[in-house]
Amino acid sequence: MFKKIGLGILAIFGLVLTFGSEGAYDTTFSFSGEQKPSLTLSYTSWDDGIATSAVISNVLKDEGFQVTPVQLDPAIMFNSLATGTSDFSVSPWLLSHGNYIEEYEEQIDIVRAHAEGAQNGLTVPTYMEDINSIHDLTNEANQTITSIEPGASIIDQAYNMLESYSNLSDWDLQVSSTGAMLTALRQAYTNEEEIVITAWRPHWMFSEFDLKILEDPEGAYGTGESLLTIARQGLKEENPRAYEILENFSWTVEDMQQVMLYLREDLSPEAAARKWMDENPDKVSEWISTENE
Repeated sequence: MFKKIGLGILAIFGLVLTFGSEGAYDTTFSFSGEQKPSLTLSYTSWDDGIATSAVISNVLKDEGFQVTPVQLDPAIMFNSLATGTSDFSVSPWLLSHGNYIEEYEEQIDIVRAHAEGAQNGLTVPTYMEDINSIHDLTNEANQTITSIEPGASIIDQAYNMLESYSNLSDWDLQVSSTGAMLTALRQAYTNEEEIVITAWRPHWMFSEFDLKILEDPEGAYGTGESLLTIARQGLKEENPRAYEILENFSWTVEDMQQVMLYLREDLSPEAAARKWMDENPDKVSEWISTENE
C-alpha cells in the first residue's frame, strides 16, 4: 500500500508538531530567501529527529542549499525516500526502524551511522533501587508499562519484550502518547511513586529526571543501537556536494541531547541548532570540509 504513496501524502502531513502538555513547543522550521539547490528532508516527530534535522538543515543552508523539512510517520518517511519524494533523513534508528530498513534496503542508500550509543528499553526512576533488570520486575507500578503512541516502533519492541520475559506475563502495556507518558513520569517522579516506561536515549528526560534503563538479559531490545543518515538513490550522483556533507555528518548522543535541552528552553529548532553550532565550530568545520581542502 505504501508504495503507491506520492507527493500528495507529503503535502497532507504538515510541518507543525507539538508534544502535548509536556513541554510543548513549536517544532516547525523553514528557510526562505533566494532560490538555491533544493533538498527535501523528511523527519520523525521524536525530539532527536527534530534536533538532528534542525542542525543538518542549518549546515546545508549555510552551504547554499534550500532545505524543505517535512515531518512524516516512519512508514511514510521510508516510502518517501524509496520513491524519491524526499531526498534524505537523519531520523532512523538502526534497530527500532529495522523492519522498514529491511523492507526498503534495496530502494534507499544508507549513508552512515551519524551517532552511536543510542539506547531504548524499559526505564524506571533510580529511586526504584531494587529494580535494575527486566527480570527484577514483579508487581511494581500496578504491573503496568506506560508507553507512547500506537504505531511507533518502540511499541513493537515492547510487545516482543513482554513475550520474552515470563515474569511479565501478567503485565499490561498502556499505549498513550509521548506527551502523556512524560506527564505520567513527571507526576510519579514528583511523588516518588513507582513507574515503568518505554524510554529512549538520547532524550531530554534523562537530563531532567534521574532514570535508568533496565538491563535486558534476554536481548529483547537488541544491542548496538545507532542513528542513521539515509538518502534516496541517485542523490549522490545528482548532488555530490550535499551527499559529501551527509557522509561527513557525525556527532555524539551527548551532542544531540544538548540540542534537545535547548529546545526545552523554548528556543525554535533553528535557534537551538544554531546555538549548538556556534558552540561547536570545529565539528561543523569537519562536516563541511572537502577532500581537496
